[in-house]
Amino acid sequence: MMLTFYETIIDEYLIKKGVDEKELPQSVDGYRDMIRKYAIVHDGKLLKGFEKLYKALHIAGYYRGLLEDVDMVKDALKAAKEFIEKIK
Repeated sequence: MMLTFYETIIDEYLIKKGVDEKELPQSVDGYRDMIRKYAIVHDGKLLKGFEKLYKALHIAGYYRGLLEDVDMVKDALKAAKEFIEKIK
């Protein structure tokens, strides 16, 4: 099973916020809801950042194979790193 960035980094963040491991989201919609509930109060840009990364890395990169240019991959990974730093 391949873990995505949101299944590892956001799970860690949610656990730190007091979410029980049994209550962790099982879908991208669940992650959106949890970000709205636990993170958006502190930084409304986190949900937008999550959406941006989900579309770039997961949809375009993984499902559709659209990240063919090295600079596009670097930009997506840089954005992921920035997201991770915000959520830590």
